[in-house]
Amino acid sequence: MAMSHQKTPRLKPLLDRVPPGLLVDTQWLKGQGVDAKSIHNYVARGWLERVVRGVYRRPLPTEARSLSALSWESVLLSLQWIMKYDVHLGGVSALDLAGYAHYLPLGGTPPIHLYGDVPTWLKRLPSNASFVVHRRNIFGDNQTGIVDSDRSTEAGSQAMSIWPYPLRVSSPERGILEALDEVTDRSGFEPLDKWFESLTMLRPRVLMALLTACRSVKVRRLFFVFADRHGHAWRKHLDAGKIGFGSGPRALVEGGRLHPSYRIYVPKDFIPRSESEADADA
Repeated sequence: MAMSHQKTPRLKPLLDRVPPGLLVDTQWLKGQGVDAKSIHNYVARGWLERVVRGVYRRPLPTEARSLSALSWESVLLSLQWIMKYDVHLGGVSALDLAGYAHYLPLGGTPPIHLYGDVPTWLKRLPSNASFVVHRRNIFGDNQTGIVDSDRSTEAGSQAMSIWPYPLRVSSPERGILEALDEVTDRSGFEPLDKWFESLTMLRPRVLMALLTACRSVKVRRLFFVFADRHGHAWRKHLDAGKIGFGSGPRALVEGGRLHPSYRIYVPKDFIPRSESEADADA
């Protein structure tokens, strides 16, 4: 009985801070004053579930037990709002969440692209998705374009409704720049071309802030290659003269053609038509 009275004061604040279905790790628990013996006791009593070594989940309510699979949404919300990791959903995953999905992998959930800091145990989780973690190289600590979104995926909508937190994600403007950073050869151009085709509602002011903050000359040049190619209404509101493009040509696509305006080697199909026709006539 003495043990019960000793542990109860620590248990209630713990349960108040961790909604059902979300995760905590040993480091976080110890930071709340919960020692190893108490963790073992909480698991034995069913107040916590052991997921993998050093990681625990607060059990789901009975009516949500059908959602027992560990969803990527629950993992990300736990990292962002419970354990306070500086990480967000970005790149093509943010575009997917915003409704711009084009390429769905056969037989499963697409990889989940995270940007920022994550714990080493993330790769060991038995989640319903694989995580791809990127450093925030092109923006550093700049948080422009990272927003709170309560939009849920169709598969996770029921589960998302029981959690009081929004996902921290890249806006479409930041997401497309993060996706461009991952292009390393010609195979990346076709899917990015499809993304740009659908991005008709980007906000010029946000784009200019992000392009100014972006540290990658490759990304800035590629963005305007695609933006000029599709000519959406927002393009005319971007002042390319205020964006630094660096100097000299940039190699990207082996055997590609040098874009006349942005001096980066791209597949032949991405050269403006007038330039391609001039070369053919020559």
